[in-house]
Amino acid sequence: MSTVADYTHASLIIPELRERDPAGIISELSQVLQRSGCVPDVLPFYHAALNQEMLTSSAVECGLTFPHARLKGIKQLQFAIGRASQPVIWGAKGALPVQFIFLLAVPATNAAPYLHLLAGLASLGKEPEHLAKLRNAPDANAMFAALQKVKMRPE
Repeated sequence: MSTVADYTHASLIIPELRERDPAGIISELSQVLQRSGCVPDVLPFYHAALNQEMLTSSAVECGLTFPHARLKGIKQLQFAIGRASQPVIWGAKGALPVQFIFLLAVPATNAAPYLHLLAGLASLGKEPEHLAKLRNAPDANAMFAALQKVKMRPE
């Protein structure tokens, strides 16, 4: 059975985000995705993710948010994750505090795997023990190990 960790790796995890606002955090995570070769050009990806997030906030009440961008040139579905030491207010109307930001790089075609991954990531909110492991992980490798425990439902 696959896990959400199949769509990331330790080099895409920032255990201590420097930025403290949505635009800065999306930029910080976009640069990580670009450096790892997940997105070919950081600026269009960053703008697409930020614009999408401004239209509709992806924050959920359990302290997670899932900004994304779907673009040509993205070869494979991947995500970067950042952890804020203190919750960050995310979104405009009805803003929610979030601690974990999952920035998804989505190929322009074939939305089914993206929706499947999103369902797997959203299940984190229903599993307090998984969130606690992510929150208490000392580094990116430990956060990655925690994500390896989050199973995906069969497609």
